[in-house]
Amino acid sequence: MQIQQSYIQLLKETLDSLDSNQVGQAIQAFFRVHNEDATIYIFGNGGSGATASHAAGDFLKGASYGLKKRFKVICLNDNIPSMMAIANDIGWDDIFIEPLKNFLHPHDLVIGISGSGNSRNVVKGLQYAKDLGVQTIAFCGYKGGEISRMADIVIHAKAMDMEIAEDVHMVVFNIIKKEMMNHLHQSSSMGEQYDQRIQ
Repeated sequence: MQIQQSYIQLLKETLDSLDSNQVGQAIQAFFRVHNEDATIYIFGNGGSGATASHAAGDFLKGASYGLKKRFKVICLNDNIPSMMAIANDIGWDDIFIEPLKNFLHPHDLVIGISGSGNSRNVVKGLQYAKDLGVQTIAFCGYKGGEISRMADIVIHAKAMDMEIAEDVHMVVFNIIKKEMMNHLHQSSSMGEQYDQRIQ
């Protein structure tokens, strides 16, 4: 019970400490790329990679369902063969920067997720985008790390705990998704089969 209570307490405190201005800026960044028909590139390692994949799926389907103009989101850590080839032939630090060289355009949005804020492949991906003048968002935890000092928008889960950081990052993505759905959708439906399941 002690672990349960302390975890929930830390999660509450970390959510309360979020910079609402930065979350608001992230929401506006998503509105911008949607309006400009630009693409969102998102990536991370391990649990952060799972968050990136989850968020990409939410915007490809949930936030886009029923819209004529849909969100374009690519999770770079979902392409396993590409990542393995780059890691094997060039280096693990380059697994995100290399595909960005193939795809990135000036009006796009690049989102890097790293609990420590210091994962070299995430740092390099965000730095590449920044050097090209592309808008960047960093999702980080702990002390924020390098990505918290370089990104245009920083979602910082200020806890010295990886699991708490992962939870908070997913909460923020869900908030952004809800904002998009609230303002862009004419209908609250998520699909006929989904609507039937939740009755």
